[in-house]
Amino acid sequence: MPAISTKLRAKLLQAIAHPNRIRILEVVKKGMDCSCEIAPQLGMEQSNLSRHIKILVNSGILIPERDGVRINYRIADEDIFRLLDISGELVRRSAERSIHEVEV
Repeated sequence: MPAISTKLRAKLLQAIAHPNRIRILEVVKKGMDCSCEIAPQLGMEQSNLSRHIKILVNSGILIPERDGVRINYRIADEDIFRLLDISGELVRRSAERSIHEVEV
């Protein structure tokens, strides 16, 4: 299996490297899949939400599916949540180390 391009990995990480996009993924994980449900949940304007969703779709993280007049979004690969969980854990441990260094 060929090595995965660093550029492709960077593109994926860049796609989720915004607080609103992480929030969108967390809401989709809870089962809200239409922008009409996501926008009010996050208190976002529809145009702002659409811009962030477009980035997630273009990066292959979200998949749009038409349901009549609605467009629902689903996660392409559930492992994205593992990545978010791991990043949260890394941030938590880094904060703990920083606190410990201040105490010493």
